[in-house]
Amino acid sequence: MTDDPNPDAGDRESRPSSGASTAGDAGLRDRLGYLLVLSRPRFWLYLAGPVLVGVAYAAESRAELFTPASVVLFAYFLLPANVFLYGINDIYDRDIDAANPKKEEQEARYRGQRYVPLAVGVCAALPLVFAPLLEPAVWPWLVVFLLLGAGYSAPPVRFKTTPILDSVSNGLYVAPGAAAYAAVAGAQPPAIAILGAWLWAMGMHTFSAIPDIEPDRATGIRTTATVLGERRTYAYCGACWLGSALGFAAVDVRLGAVMLVYPALIGAIVSSSVAVDRAYWWFPAINTVVGAVLTMGGLWRIVNG
Repeated sequence: MTDDPNPDAGDRESRPSSGASTAGDAGLRDRLGYLLVLSRPRFWLYLAGPVLVGVAYAAESRAELFTPASVVLFAYFLLPANVFLYGINDIYDRDIDAANPKKEEQEARYRGQRYVPLAVGVCAALPLVFAPLLEPAVWPWLVVFLLLGAGYSAPPVRFKTTPILDSVSNGLYVAPGAAAYAAVAGAQPPAIAILGAWLWAMGMHTFSAIPDIEPDRATGIRTTATVLGERRTYAYCGACWLGSALGFAAVDVRLGAVMLVYPALIGAIVSSSVAVDRAYWWFPAINTVVGAVLTMGGLWRIVNG
C-alpha cells in the first residue's frame, strides 16, 4: 500500500481555500474602509455634535442624558447618517468630482461602486428600525433631515446647484439637534434657537463652498459662492453668523457670546494672508470646541441646577 503523499488532497475540492476566504475578507475590509472615508470622519460631529447639544439642553436630570432614544440618535448621526448624506453627494457629483483635488487628498472619489448606493439606501431606511423608541415629536426632524439630505444632491431638486437654496437647505444639520431635544423633552426646541442654528448652518455651508468656487465654475455649477465670488461670500457668511449669534443671544446671552467666534474668524481670515483652502480645514476642530463649550454649558445647568 502506497502512502498518500498529500492526505488532505481529497478534502480541498469540498472546502473553500483559505486564499479565497482571505481575499473575500480583504474585499469586505476594502469596502468598509471606503465607506468610512466616504463618510468624512473629520465631519462626523457636524451631525452627531448637535445631538449632544440638544440632549444637554433638553435634559432636566442626569438620568435623562442617557436614554435609549438619545443613545440611538447619537449612534445614527455619528456614522450611518454621514454615509447617507455624503454617499448621495458623491454619487451625483461623480462627474464634478473628477476635477476636484480634494478627492485625491482628504476625501474618497466615487468610481461607480455598486455597493455604495445600497449602503446609502440602508442608512436612509435605518430610522424605521428605531422609530418606535422615539417620541412622535422627533419624527418630523428625521423626515426633514432625510428629505433635505437627499434633495441637496439628488435630482430633480438638487438644491446644491441653486444659489441661496443650497445654503438654506443646509439647515439639515440642525435636524439632529432638534430631534435629540424633542426625544428627551417630548416637545419642540425654542423656535429662536432653531433659527440661530439654521443661520449658523447656512454660513458654515457657504464658507465650505469657497474652496470649490473655481472647480464648480469650471464645470458650470452655480452655487451661492460661485455667484457671489470669494469676497462677497465672506460677507454673506459673516452676516449669517452674526444673525446666528443674535438668535442664540435671545435664548441666553452667553450662548450668543460663544457664537460670536464665527464672525470674528471671518474678519481674521479676510484681514490676513491665510488661504481659504487652509482655513477651511480648521473648522472641524473649531466647531468641535464650540460644540463642546455649548454642551458643557447645558451640562453645567443640570449639575448645578
